[in-house]
Amino acid sequence: MARVGPHPAVADVRRAVREALADVPHDALILAACSGGADSLALAAALAFVAPRLRLRAGLLTVDHQLQPGSAQRARTVAETGGEMGLAPAEVLTVDVGTAGGPEAAAREARYAALAEAADRLEAEAVLLGHTRDDQAETVLLGLARGSGPRSLSGMAARAGRYRRPLLHLPRDTTVAACRAQDLTPWDDPHNEDPRYTRVRVRRKVLPLLEAELGPGVAEALARTAAMARQDADALDAWAETAYQDCALSDIGGSVKVAVAELDKLPDAVRRRVLRRAAIAAGVPSGALSATHILAVDRLVTHWRGQKAVDLPGGLSAVRRYGTLILAISPIP
Repeated sequence: MARVGPHPAVADVRRAVREALADVPHDALILAACSGGADSLALAAALAFVAPRLRLRAGLLTVDHQLQPGSAQRARTVAETGGEMGLAPAEVLTVDVGTAGGPEAAAREARYAALAEAADRLEAEAVLLGHTRDDQAETVLLGLARGSGPRSLSGMAARAGRYRRPLLHLPRDTTVAACRAQDLTPWDDPHNEDPRYTRVRVRRKVLPLLEAELGPGVAEALARTAAMARQDADALDAWAETAYQDCALSDIGGSVKVAVAELDKLPDAVRRRVLRRAAIAAGVPSGALSATHILAVDRLVTHWRGQKAVDLPGGLSAVRRYGTLILAISPIP
């Protein structure tokens, strides 16, 4: 009798994980970040299957945000499930979620901080995240709604530092089917149904409406757009980095000076990236630096009328003097 292979959805998830780990050295530790939902649970199961075949060690991290009754027990259950899969270590990371930036942003910040600490402590080579193609489509739509630039529209990266997202090209239906085929019972987070969260409204209302009005395949098209936007943004960022090295006259001690004549030669998209790079080098917090700030600084280069300094976050400012753009702690002497 011919050997029967795994369910197609299981095979797809395993293949995605195997390809994402193809370059990892033998005996390295790989951790799956698992909330207990279908996406991350299917990911954890695939890692447990693939890792021994690639001669890798595999573990699991689950984060208890302490935002719901019973969250500690659910986190322990997820860790126990990981242990039953053969994932070791399988740890619960308990975090305190702040309020800065709203509940979604605060929870995300606390979660990633805990994952980073655990990965450092355990000397992990990589942390796998269970984001799918549907998550990518939601991210692109949110970026569009905010009027974000190409970098935001490029969505989530398949790799970013130690983090890897093997499932970005797979639909959420695949992870659900993979769990069902392996008799895994995902936990449905009530927050995923709470319309107070913007992403939930995009998932439950906006994307289905687009599919109904424009036809199937919208999520796939948005994810494809994100991939192309990321390629373009990466190329522009590389150009801007080279241009910054050519334009910068000094980059020492929190004061950056840039040659206006060199900036003025650059296309808008590259010049504004150089200005952002210069502002961050001077000490402006990157998370507080908006497109409005960059456009105001850009006018010092392209529409110079002797205007006063531009105030920037973090107590810094930008001013033009004698053909030089200076970004430093305000007031600039």
